Amino acid sequence: MRKLIDIDEKTLTKLKVISIFEKTSVKGLIENAVQMYVKSIQTDQLKNLSNEEKEDLGLMMLMQEVDRDDKVNEEEIFKILGK
Repeated sequence: MRKLIDIDEKTLTKLKVISIFEKTSVKGLIENAVQMYVKSIQTDQLKNLSNEEKEDLGLMMLMQEVDRDDKVNEEEIFKILGK
């Protein structure tokens, strides 16, 4: 996906210098910076979640990994619940 961003000349010059030392492009630097920022924000948000919210998030992630074509009949569910 392409997005245009405005960067002031001073910051762009700094990015160009850093890109030389890092042996990468300015675009690559910006992409890495954005990815690091997003990961940082996600980590901070996870640290601030309550245990119940963490459990809900974990269950949601597990539900996304489930094979939707794998079916269980009603009798098996009631057998497991009846234990």
